[in-house]
Amino acid sequence: MRDLASRVGPIVGSALACPDIARSRIQTISDKFAAVIREGSSNEAERTNLTQLFDRSIADGRSAISSGRTDCKSADRQLADLERSIAGPSLAAAIGPPSAVAATSTAPIATAPPQRGITDREIRFGIAAPFSGAAKELGRQMKLGIDTAFNRINDAGGIEGRMLRLIAADDGYEPTRTTEAMKQLYEKDQVFGIIGNVGTPTAVVAVPYALERRMLFFGAFTGANILRSDPPDRYVFNYRASYAEETDAVVRYLVKMRKLQPRQIAVFAQQDSYGDAGFAGVAKAFRALGANDGAIVRLNYTRNTVDVEDAVNQLKAQKSIRAVVMVSTYRAAARFIEKTRDINPQMIYTNVSFVGSTALAEELKLLGARYATGVIVTQVVPAVSGYSSIVLEYKNALAKYFPGEAPDYVSLEGFVAANVLIQAIKRAGTQFDTEKLIDVLENTRNLDLGLGTSLSFGRGEHQASHKIWGTALDENGKFQPIELE
Repeated sequence: MRDLASRVGPIVGSALACPDIARSRIQTISDKFAAVIREGSSNEAERTNLTQLFDRSIADGRSAISSGRTDCKSADRQLADLERSIAGPSLAAAIGPPSAVAATSTAPIATAPPQRGITDREIRFGIAAPFSGAAKELGRQMKLGIDTAFNRINDAGGIEGRMLRLIAADDGYEPTRTTEAMKQLYEKDQVFGIIGNVGTPTAVVAVPYALERRMLFFGAFTGANILRSDPPDRYVFNYRASYAEETDAVVRYLVKMRKLQPRQIAVFAQQDSYGDAGFAGVAKAFRALGANDGAIVRLNYTRNTVDVEDAVNQLKAQKSIRAVVMVSTYRAAARFIEKTRDINPQMIYTNVSFVGSTALAEELKLLGARYATGVIVTQVVPAVSGYSSIVLEYKNALAKYFPGEAPDYVSLEGFVAANVLIQAIKRAGTQFDTEKLIDVLENTRNLDLGLGTSLSFGRGEHQASHKIWGTALDENGKFQPIELE
């Protein structure tokens, strides 16, 4: 019935948006489906759930007409096809007649089409991320963490006997390549959904692609607001805290713990939607503190480069700056620190989690202890050097399936996000589709994975965690926990 609701609803909705289609035809379909819900539901909660799903599907059908994804001629044809398929006294007969009369019934049986990306043996997911170029370590680590979680559950027999499989497509962290990567995953690889995509500028392209196809877009490695609509997009779910939450935490730390004035804080940012998202978070934090966000100094660099000379020269001209909030990737961040450390040896450098903590530490260690010591990174997962349950599970699994790989904040995030999704798939049961899995996700409450904070989703909340952890590099280039408040 859930599958039928998600297929019948859009047809009804499209027809309702077309004034030339007789309302009596549409009402007949709606009345028959309402009867099926009453007859087939075991309790009131299930009836309500099915009715809500049907209503959402109708709204999607209306939207398809208004957005031009389909037209009234197609809507009329689909409605006629549906009328022929359910000819008879009851739509329930089209779903499947009772076993007692199944042998003699002449009513056509509507069978659910195969669910994209799901077979009896596997469930396929896709990830579009940089596996080449200046940010390739971010893509590699995110995939590594998801693969670690998938391998662990597969070793235990999978989920209902199905193995989880991750297929990767390289977009090089360039949005001009993202459409082709998503198209490969959707059309060629026939994935069920997307997990762990990397980047904000690439998400600007990938999210609309997924939404148009009603495909799950889960656990992306970005804290940008494009994935955090209000109300949330039905098919987009985030594990991690947002960039606005990360930058708010670090600005408050600099002002309240390090006793800086807001005017002493600048922003070093990638010149695209990623940098814009981080900068907007800093500006919001300034406003919350009663400071003038219009006077924030922004130091820019170009994505996928380490061309930071203009930013360095700007900083040299700003004598009052004592801290820089960095919204960048690891190589650009390291180059900026290298070029500016001598301007003010006491400068405080902070980074959002997307920077790639381990890769940044490696870059800075090559430069020497004075470049690394004290560099701060806000994290959306616990310290990989710690002993929380989730970290121990992650380290054990990483060592088992990928010996020689060092624990990393990015791969830990991929591992956590994948485990949130795994728990939802387990609860969805043997027969599920995208809509049912989303309903399960939206009813996830207080999931405890051993992070030290519980995870929840809801119809109005598609971000599981709002927790921020603070870390700073010591003289040995190792991250140590710090208190942000």
